[in-house]
Amino acid sequence: MDKVRETAAKIIAEVTDKGAYANIALAKAIEGAKFDDRDRRFLTELVYGSIKATDTVDFIIKKFVSRPQNKIPPMIRALLKEGAYQIFFMDKVPPSAAVNETVNIAKKYAHLGTVKFVNAVLRNMARGKEEILADMADEKRPVGERLAFRYFAPQWLVEHWCDTFGAEETAQMLEYFNREPKLTLRANALKISREELTEKLAAMGVVCRPSEIAAEGIVCENAGGLKGFSPLRDGLCYVQSESSMLVARVAAPKSGDFVIDACAAPGGKATHMAEIMGNKGKIVAADIYEHKLKLINDNAKRLGIDIIETLLVDARELYKNYADAADVVLVDAPCSGLGVLGHKADLRHNKSLDDLKKFPPLQRKILTKAAQTLKVGGKLVYSTCTVEDAENLGVVKSFLAENENFVLIDADENLPKKIADGDKVIRLYPHRHNTDGFFIACMRKDKE
Repeated sequence: MDKVRETAAKIIAEVTDKGAYANIALAKAIEGAKFDDRDRRFLTELVYGSIKATDTVDFIIKKFVSRPQNKIPPMIRALLKEGAYQIFFMDKVPPSAAVNETVNIAKKYAHLGTVKFVNAVLRNMARGKEEILADMADEKRPVGERLAFRYFAPQWLVEHWCDTFGAEETAQMLEYFNREPKLTLRANALKISREELTEKLAAMGVVCRPSEIAAEGIVCENAGGLKGFSPLRDGLCYVQSESSMLVARVAAPKSGDFVIDACAAPGGKATHMAEIMGNKGKIVAADIYEHKLKLINDNAKRLGIDIIETLLVDARELYKNYADAADVVLVDAPCSGLGVLGHKADLRHNKSLDDLKKFPPLQRKILTKAAQTLKVGGKLVYSTCTVEDAENLGVVKSFLAENENFVLIDADENLPKKIADGDKVIRLYPHRHNTDGFFIACMRKDKE
């Protein structure tokens, strides 16, 4: 476990001090090391847990360290974070092990004085654990502060959601985001049925079940690491959340259609639509980042899809080449991502309330311009992975008010299960639907 803890500290330092993405840094570390499943799970919990709990852990550290954290060397600061996380929030780790192993690693990165400092701080944490936990849960504290401590979320976000959903639902949503994310696979209908893939996975020892809301979805309980995972390597499936799988089904493109995916990377929804189309027709998959277009092409090739044409272009410029041309247009818009916090440990700490205000104007512009590529009778699908109404129905209502030739239709008319609400849109909330937070609306262009 020494090696695992040391690797975790390096990743935490990389994320907190160099702005690395936790999931990418973790994947690189796992790929470069020979960790077994047990070590990999422990490493993942240490990294994601410590990063998710950044604000809470920093509060704890400040109780025992008087000097500013930016005066502590990055690796030592990372060791204190993961040490505190183990002591306070990993019940299966004995505090003595958390202290001793962390101190042993510190010996490799600091002089004797700093090692003694780390040892003293962690031992004081272990002794003061119950008092600190009681202090953080003290009912004299505002509810937003208490929930922020308990569920490892920025206080501004907790207070914002308490105002929107109420304290009880906010707690339920945050609790969902702190669970280990489910691995869900989309069976590639061009190569295998969901039933056949489920049987194949079961024969490999993977405990899995069909998704209740996504027609091609399979929820896996114990797939382990995906490196060398043969169904994925052989293009029999694609890793995608259940809620994200609904988007292509809402779009429901027909074989031979011309489809535009305006913000396509990394290609999950574009490849799904291609599978639904039987790999017949044409899909233009656009994005503003060239390296992301390569991801789309790589995924399409692995899945056996050849009808996707990638295009380096801003979605707001698509109409210049494809005015009134497409049967289906998908705008999976850039958004705050507050519906997928469980998948991105660092995301919750990289947003602010001011950031939320920046997305709706951009989303409206993209939607308005992308809509100009749609032919009469065609469908325009708008989706986000956030629970923010201003980015969701607010954008759709604004678009419809300015474009009277479009009409909102039931988003779930092509789904196996009715899940649209009274506004005809799909709003998925983690604590209500046991899946990522997501929004999908479907509009039809009735006239020029």
